[in-house]
Amino acid sequence: MGDFSIAIHGGAGTILKKDLTPELEAAYTKGLADAVASGYEVLSKGGNAIDAVTAAVISLEDCILFNAGKGSVFTKTGGHEMDAAIMNGISLEAGAVAGVSSVKNPVLLAKTIMEKSEHVMLSGDGALQFAKQQQLQLEAEDYFFSQFRYDQWQLVKNENSAALDHNIQLEKKFGTVGAVACDANGNLAAATSTGGMTNKNFNRIGDTPVIGSGTYANNQTCAISCTGHGELFLRAVAAYDVSCLMEYKGMNLQQAMEIVTLDKLVKINGEGGMIGVDGNANTAMIFNSEGMYRAMQHSRGEKQIAIYK
Repeated sequence: MGDFSIAIHGGAGTILKKDLTPELEAAYTKGLADAVASGYEVLSKGGNAIDAVTAAVISLEDCILFNAGKGSVFTKTGGHEMDAAIMNGISLEAGAVAGVSSVKNPVLLAKTIMEKSEHVMLSGDGALQFAKQQQLQLEAEDYFFSQFRYDQWQLVKNENSAALDHNIQLEKKFGTVGAVACDANGNLAAATSTGGMTNKNFNRIGDTPVIGSGTYANNQTCAISCTGHGELFLRAVAAYDVSCLMEYKGMNLQQAMEIVTLDKLVKINGEGGMIGVDGNANTAMIFNSEGMYRAMQHSRGEKQIAIYK
């Protein structure tokens, strides 16, 4: 049995100390601490990476502060459309869901799609029907309501464009959440979940549920979960590009993530960040924005919770 580790993120963007009250900063810190502890507990008891990232992301989805699950942003029509994905580095099996409503924990739906169907991605009403068939927990619309997300939406709902969280004065960040883990057997997994863009229209889908763009895991290289301007991460195939640089160029995790996040994405104005882990339980948390809600814990005793650059 080897070392194990987990890393999580709760979104990246223009996150400045002057914009967060001490109370809000403490609340975010607690949300990150709870999530990383949930995942780490699974690993410390000999659990696998898939269950660890699922536990961590569920914790973040259940925290109203983050734009996933309970605190998801409002769409153009005033509803919620959530996306999530999960990937197993052992087998390259993956599950994803796009544009689903009512499902309490979209990451659990993604995991169920991976384990209980022959498909990788389900969307919209079909995904909801599958969730009901699998008896996953559903919630009424008011469960997903949060006042500050509603206030954000009120600012932009009469405009014709979707707004990234970080462009709205009330909360300037990309609110995707995610987790990556390496278990004691050296197996990797990644999971990502989001409510998407405030005021999004036409069933817009970002990078989160797209395997290789926002989420990727391969035991031979790394597990990656991204957060940022989804359209640019999609075009960059950001998560898989890190894996490719490791596989074909022989780079280590830190080097590969820095090239994608600090060079390739910057060149196309792709703001955001990513977390990663490799098969030796090394973790990295890289971002090109002003901040990223992030945390990690390693079996050797290292632990970090951070928000700002």
